[in-house]
Amino acid sequence: MTCPHVSTLPASVTPDSPDGCADCLALGEHHWTHLRMCLSCGHVACCNSSPRKHADAHFTATAHPVMRSIEPGESWRWCYVDGRIV
Repeated sequence: MTCPHVSTLPASVTPDSPDGCADCLALGEHHWTHLRMCLSCGHVACCNSSPRKHADAHFTATAHPVMRSIEPGESWRWCYVDGRIV
C-alpha cells in the first residue's frame, strides 16, 4: 500500500539548514543525533534520539506529513500521519 501523503509533496525541496538542525542551531546548540528533512518545506530537524526532538515538533506545529533521513547512506522516508516508513 502506498502512502497517500507522498503524492502531495513538492517535486523537490532545498534543505533550510545544510549545517545541522535549524532549531538547535537557532538555540546555539550543536547536540543532535540524526537529522531529518521535511519533504514539504525543507526544514532540517533532529530526530527522536536527539535531546530536543525537533523533527517531531516540526510535524506537530505544521502537520507536514513526511520527513526523510538526510544521514549519509540513508534514503528512507517517514510518514508521521501513517506512522510508517514510506
